[in-house]
Amino acid sequence: MAASAACGQTLSPCISTAKGSNMLSTGISARHSLKRFNFSKIQATPLQSVSVSNANCWRKSNTLTVYATVRQLTGSITKPEGLRFVVVAARFNDIITKPLVEGALEGFRRHSVREEDIDVIWVPGSFEIPLVAQTVAKSGKYHAVICIGAVVRGATTHYEAVVNSASSGVLSAGLNSGVPCILGVLTCDTMEQAMDRAGGKVGNKGAEAAVTAIEMASLFQHHLRF
Repeated sequence: MAASAACGQTLSPCISTAKGSNMLSTGISARHSLKRFNFSKIQATPLQSVSVSNANCWRKSNTLTVYATVRQLTGSITKPEGLRFVVVAARFNDIITKPLVEGALEGFRRHSVREEDIDVIWVPGSFEIPLVAQTVAKSGKYHAVICIGAVVRGATTHYEAVVNSASSGVLSAGLNSGVPCILGVLTCDTMEQAMDRAGGKVGNKGAEAAVTAIEMASLFQHHLRF
């Protein structure tokens, strides 16, 4: 609740409704405003400290507002039991995609996903990933799909066409299937940038995709099944 007194004025104890939805002016103006309120429904909230600036007035209260219980749901990356995953990877630029797939498999291993719960499907290029991702996601066999590819900018607009198709296609695969489809397609200006992200100095984006897949699969499996 924001203090209602104007900045620069001396503030006295505020009065708020029990639900904290309205704040009355304090000081002289409060004496006139109080007549319009039902005192049986209000409670006093004394000010603890006030910091005044040119633009805003801030207040800290020594009372604690109690809200209805709020559930916060999140997936677990430490309990992947019963979850199955599939990696859909592009062979094009396999000098990049193979290390990314290896990174994903290592990420799964580090988080205790069994090898028998992981499949890898290879497709010609990143453009072909979305169709396969949607097909396997709709099969009901997997709890999450990782899509791995590498698109490096060239001299033509082919780069933009593939990048847009791959990214929007992976998104559509997830939305249409209701199964998390994780985008692990690198879109880089140079091959050096891609290699940096496939186990180089920037890390391995395949491993990051695996962790994301585990968390999303857990979230859907344990909290979002309606």
